Amino acid sequence: MLDTGPRRPALQPIPRPAPRPAPPPRPSERERDGRKGWAGRIADATPAGRDRAIDALRAFAILGVVLGHWLVTAFVATGNGAAGDGDLRVTSPLAAMPEFTPISWVLQTLAVFFLVGGYTAAKGLRPGEPWAARLRHRLARLGRPVPVLLLAWIPAAAGLWWAGFSGDGLFTLVKLVLSPLWFLGVYAALTALTPVVAAVWNRLGLWGAALLVGATAAIDLGRFALDAPGWIGWATVLTGWLVPFYLGFAWANGALARRRAAAGLLAGGAAATAGLVLFAGYPASMVGVPGAAVSNLNPPTLAAVAFGLAQTGLALLLYRPLGRWMRRPRAWAAVAVANLSAMTVFLWHQTAMMAITVGTFLAAGSLPGLHSAPDRPEWLLERLPWLPVFALALLALAGLVRRFERPAARRASGTRGENGRPVPTRTPSRTSQQEGSLRNTQDDHLMLGSTGLTR
Repeated sequence: MLDTGPRRPALQPIPRPAPRPAPPPRPSERERDGRKGWAGRIADATPAGRDRAIDALRAFAILGVVLGHWLVTAFVATGNGAAGDGDLRVTSPLAAMPEFTPISWVLQTLAVFFLVGGYTAAKGLRPGEPWAARLRHRLARLGRPVPVLLLAWIPAAAGLWWAGFSGDGLFTLVKLVLSPLWFLGVYAALTALTPVVAAVWNRLGLWGAALLVGATAAIDLGRFALDAPGWIGWATVLTGWLVPFYLGFAWANGALARRRAAAGLLAGGAAATAGLVLFAGYPASMVGVPGAAVSNLNPPTLAAVAFGLAQTGLALLLYRPLGRWMRRPRAWAAVAVANLSAMTVFLWHQTAMMAITVGTFLAAGSLPGLHSAPDRPEWLLERLPWLPVFALALLALAGLVRRFERPAARRASGTRGENGRPVPTRTPSRTSQQEGSLRNTQDDHLMLGSTGLTR
């Protein structure tokens, strides 16, 4: 019997899915680093526990010192340098234009250096660890670049003498070059006193800072009101700069953690500074002005100490916002490199400015904003274009002398092959060396951030 029912459709073969393309090869570690960029690699190389906000405060303090010197130090030409009968004398725009004194309030940042130094010194203390060994290590790193600067200026001074500069002019130039060294000396002394400061803090707490302010006030009273010998004022180099250093200890121990304390220091310090300037006759400028009877920095006065209290309060208020900002890789990379090169920048920024100033004077004579008298507001506008030129000169000098910030690298023993011969290793790039510095200096909080960053 025939089957007349509906026929079932023939089974169709099920199409097989197209084969998936092979995944791309995983990039090598070097390729991944290249894609991240320089800033990303530095961020990855930074230990997680590093206090980036402290490093940012130090970097801004360095920037303030450099810009301050480049703006308020003016060289005025006498004669024609290109003809070999010229000379340079040093002055300041603040002497002829006191209305620009607020520039010194922004760019005089020494108290921030000492505040950060006290903070990191307190964090660096290790119970039971001999302080002498750590002190030798820190002082060695602090002083290592100094002989290079001094040796470089021996032939430089001889060349300027041969070029026709007078003894007075040459003395002024060399004095400017050596002027940063006083800061290093004070910083080294305070660092050596770290165990003493720690002991005083443990016993007196914040009253120790009050005693230091009172000692500075008593010395100023003797200098300016009681006809005491002027040399006693140099005691404030210790008492005055110990105030922010001591407050750094307080900060590290949690005593200034509240915003109320920071705001009180800012408001109280600013009010005290204004009162001393308006009613006690202290200079308004927070930097030395040629020809002024009194300088707030040479030696530091009570007004400089009060101003430092205000700066301390402002630094404490900026600490948390800076910490958030430092999470950005590019911002942190810039701050990290600034700290790694801090000693070079600090010691050589005056030389960079003088190299451009003296070189152009000898080659082309007097130029506006570089060798002209700073006695009119237009001078500042003429000065600003020279700042990038100074920066380029500093960058060139840094490339020449930066390696002297670190001790000579130890030769790696390397691995040996089966035949006992050493296997050659690849020389790390400059970026890799910087990343290695970030990893290997996590315990270094050396003064001024010299070659190390702050944990």
